[in-house]
Parts: sequence; structure tokens; C-alpha cells
Amino acid sequence: METHSLSQVETLALKKQKVFQTNKVHYILRAVLASMFIGFGVIVAFKSGGYFYNEHSPVAYLVAAFTFGSAIILIAYGGGDLYTGNTFYFTYTALRKKMSWSSVMKLWTASYVGNILGAIAFAFLIYTTGLFRDSSVNGFLLSVAEKKMHTPISELFFRGILCNWLVCLAFFIPMNLKEDSAKLFVKVLFVFCFFISGYEHSIANMCTFAIALVLDHPETISFSGVIYNLIPVTIGNLIGGSILMGWMYYYVNKPYFEDDASS
Repeated sequence: METHSLSQVETLALKKQKVFQTNKVHYILRAVLASMFIGFGVIVAFKSGGYFYNEHSPVAYLVAAFTFGSAIILIAYGGGDLYTGNTFYFTYTALRKKMSWSSVMKLWTASYVGNILGAIAFAFLIYTTGLFRDSSVNGFLLSVAEKKMHTPISELFFRGILCNWLVCLAFFIPMNLKEDSAKLFVKVLFVFCFFISGYEHSIANMCTFAIALVLDHPETISFSGVIYNLIPVTIGNLIGGSILMGWMYYYVNKPYFEDDASS
């Protein structure tokens, strides 16, 4: 069963809580790092996919989805704290009564705020490089950002659910694997799946929008559009991680934990 991996989830959640309790600034800075790592993935994805987008090639999104996998490698091995993964880790640990729900709310809020700050900081750094000022380079990114800001809210919500379900699995399933190469393959594969499927990841969207807003963008890309997208996507991500991952794995494995406790 998944009990071994779930014990790792619980241990990880408690470590995160300890960091927060010891030094809240350190915890928030780890969240800042995580979204900046996502920012690197966004840049690589739209830069590489942009070459094909400018040629009207159908493989533009395929290339972007593949190269975006660099972000999850950075987070997995470079450290960082993502709100999306925390929806799973903290929910499961709270259901196991190893963490209070008040702590869960504080940790979710801190990681989300840190992720926002990281997205803003990374966008500023990209702006200072001048690498995305040319329309021949930023067209793909601006096109995707614009579409995300005008997708129906109900669709954004359900795409957010499916996205974080898949992303949490990308971190959860490799916990059963021993070889780093296998872990990397699974992580990158699952992230490729969420990206190519068109699902919505709130933190990746933050980074995409922040970069789009500091560029010379059309009026169809706006701060109100950012809010329009992020609210349903964030709620969807929360449900995908907390219900379909945290609650589901707690519920289906509860009998096995109870057997261990009684033996």
C-alpha cells in the first residue's frame, strides 16, 4: 500500500511546520524561492516554444510542456515551498491529527504569499535583462497569458482541480522509488502531462502573469485579469490537493494505520 510514502508526506509536513515555527521569514523565503524556480521553468518553456510559435508550428506547446519540467527539478532538488503541494501535505497530516487546522491555514497563507512575492521578484529580474522585450520573443507568452485571463471561470476552476491532482502525484509517486533517475523521469513526465493537457497551476500562472505585466503587453492583459484567473484556479488547486489527494489517501489507507496502531 501507500503507507510508506504517506509516512514521508507526514514527516515532510511536520518539517515544514517546524521551519515556520522556528523562523517565519525563513519559511516565506523558501516559498519565494519555489516560485522563482517556477519562473525559470516558465521562461525556458516560452522561450523554447516561442521559436516554434513564431513559425506557426503545432509543436510549440509540446516543446514548452517538455522544457517546463526543469521547474519541478529545481524545486525537488533545490528546495522551496509551493502552496500547491502543501494543500496535500498539510491536509493529510491534519487529518492524521498530527497538525492543527489553524497551523494548516497559517502555513497555506504563508506559502501562498511567499509564492506571490517570488513571482513578482522574478518578473522584475527578467524585465531588467531585456530578454523578453522584443515582440518576436514574447509573443507566445503573451498569447497564453491573454487566453488564461479570458477562459470561463468554471473551466478555470476544474482545470485547477485536475492540475494540482496531477502535480501532487508528481511528488507523491516518486516517494516509492529508489533511483534518482526514475524519480526525475516520473516528476518531469507528470508535469509534462499537466502542461500539455492545458490544466491551470496557480503558481505557474502567477509567474506567467507577472512577467507578462512587466512587458509591453496589450490591454487584454491586465491586473484584473490576473485576479479573474487566480481566484478560481487557486480554489481548484486547493480542492485537487486537499480532497483528491490528502483526504482520499487518508480515507483509503485509514484501516491500515488503525491496524498498525492496534497491533
